[in-house]
Amino acid sequence: MRRITLGQPLQWLARGARDLRQGGWLGLLHGLLPAAFGGLLVLLARDRFWLLAGALSGFLVVAPVLATSLYAMSRALERGEPVNWQLILKTWTNWQHSRYAVRGGYWSLVRFGLLLALAGTGWVLTSAALITLVAPEPVHTPADFLRHVVLAPGHYAFELWLTLGGLLAAPIFASSVVAMPLLLDRRVDVLQAVLTSWQAVLTNPVALAFWAALIMGLSLLGLGTLLLGLVVVLPVLGHASWHAYRDLVDAQELPERLAPQDAA
Repeated sequence: MRRITLGQPLQWLARGARDLRQGGWLGLLHGLLPAAFGGLLVLLARDRFWLLAGALSGFLVVAPVLATSLYAMSRALERGEPVNWQLILKTWTNWQHSRYAVRGGYWSLVRFGLLLALAGTGWVLTSAALITLVAPEPVHTPADFLRHVVLAPGHYAFELWLTLGGLLAAPIFASSVVAMPLLLDRRVDVLQAVLTSWQAVLTNPVALAFWAALIMGLSLLGLGTLLLGLVVVLPVLGHASWHAYRDLVDAQELPERLAPQDAA
């Protein structure tokens, strides 16, 4: 585990932006599709903001899984390998054909993704139930949320909502900050990846707290621009997370996860 400086998360963002430029439309597609899905959520839940708030924030929980192919793109760019549509398809469909899939293989990524999906679903349900039960008036629109949750006098619904969200987000962040890139890059199992991620946070608590704040701030910026900002923010954060992993973890002694055509 390497120690990093406080300013290194800003370098990760700069490298992520560089990878996005080099990856071209494939990288932007990783932002466009989630932004379109978020727009569909807004359309379907526009009169149920109590559900929409949880769904959009829960989306951030599973974002490390959705960025898997962005990690693969950054890995390929780092090695001077081609970045194309075949790489994306291979990342999502063909890793299980590796002869190393028995331990620490493709299904490790799937299992970790399912764990994050369960956590995200749990937060959506918890958020919706909390706002419905604690808000002094029904919450149907963003204006209702602002009036009856954020600014309601004598009530602490918003503070409680933020506290519960933070209690969930902190261990999820600590468990996933380098876990998915590590699972993609090296032949480790889920427990090893999660423990390595926690070790990274415990070794660099201040710098990674700053990284978490940058992720949250940029994500809120993307959400606050009618989701349009997500088209750029999400792929930049995904690529940057790969560089976070590379700076934080010395993985040279761990067996490499080889692509199917290289693992014959």
